[in-house]
Amino acid sequence: MPVVSIIIPCYNRARLLPRAIASVCAQTFRDFECIVVDDGSTDETSAFLAQPDLTDTVRQIRFPVNRGVSAARNAGVAAATGTWLAFLDSDDEWSPAKLTRQMAWHSLNPEFLISQTKEIWIRRGIRVNPPATHEKVGGFIFDHSLHRCMITPSSVVIRKDLFYEAGGFKESFPACEDYDLWLRITSNCPVGLVDEYLLTRYGGNDDQLSQTVPGLDRFRIRSIIDVLQSGRLSASQVSLARATLVSKALIVANGSKKRGKIDEFEKYSDIARSYGVAV
Repeated sequence: MPVVSIIIPCYNRARLLPRAIASVCAQTFRDFECIVVDDGSTDETSAFLAQPDLTDTVRQIRFPVNRGVSAARNAGVAAATGTWLAFLDSDDEWSPAKLTRQMAWHSLNPEFLISQTKEIWIRRGIRVNPPATHEKVGGFIFDHSLHRCMITPSSVVIRKDLFYEAGGFKESFPACEDYDLWLRITSNCPVGLVDEYLLTRYGGNDDQLSQTVPGLDRFRIRSIIDVLQSGRLSASQVSLARATLVSKALIVANGSKKRGKIDEFEKYSDIARSYGVAV
């Protein structure tokens, strides 16, 4: 069995997928399997993956219809035989040393069951500096993770048993599924940081979920409510989560009011009230 199972979900990414897979094939760490989950693509993705020079390296799972990135990743994990999981989005690219550096770090830090790396951002072909608020950090990062998604799926290496213990990706979430999973994990598990730029993220694609799914804080609010009700938080974590939940609920409520969406305004106002804030 391989040490690492690489999971690549994709949907109509025939144009971008070759770059991601090339970065997998270029890895200096070789004890891996690569599973690409074709989430009902209608472009040339399937034909690309059927090329003879790829079939020995890449195992393909194909959904007949589009089910979403969470279902695709979960299906990849279900088929995985490795002890560790590494996720790679189809529009991202790894440094050749990515898995070598990360697995060596875990050998030296066996108490960590998940780690991430630093990342380079490319937006519409130009390298940009991420905001300071997005700077990658390690350790117990639950408080950081409440405000925004602080872990990039493409940078992660995670033990498969931790992934299952945390419950995997919620398939009911069309977006923010990574925020939701990391919130559950960081509530009681430290995250390692390999302090090297081993991932390149390419932004600006029109089909990215952050561009196509409106009102992302609605899903983050659901995640915070779920983790608050899970009973897994300490008293200090409960206090932080409640404060963040109220803040996000008020933002969504006020935005809904400005747009004349009264039902939505009342829904998120009620959430804020239920956690102790008058609206």
